[in-house]
This record gives sequence, structure tokens and C-alpha cells, in this order.
Amino acid sequence: MLAAYIWHWWIGLVMLLAGVGASLALIVGYLKQVSSQRYPGGKRGREQEL
Repeated sequence: MLAAYIWHWWIGLVMLLAGVGASLALIVGYLKQVSSQRYPGGKRGREQEL
């Protein structure tokens, strides 16, 4: 039963890291999208300056 305990611990660790990574990706993606609308750069930014 010791192997089962260790195996479940590693699965839990991998799932925790995957969940944290997915959460960070969602937060960063949201902030990138919101800030790109507020501060448009590139072609959209230059069109608004003219």
C-alpha cells in the first residue's frame, strides 16, 4: 500500500501544478487582452494618432 500512497501523492502534485499553470495562463491572457484594448499598439495605435 505504500506504493499506492506515493503514486497518489505524485498524481496530486502534477494536478496541482497543472491547475496553477492553467489559472496563471487564464489570468495573463485576460490581462493581455484587456490591456491591448486600452493601449493599442502597432497599426491600430498609429491610425488613432493620425
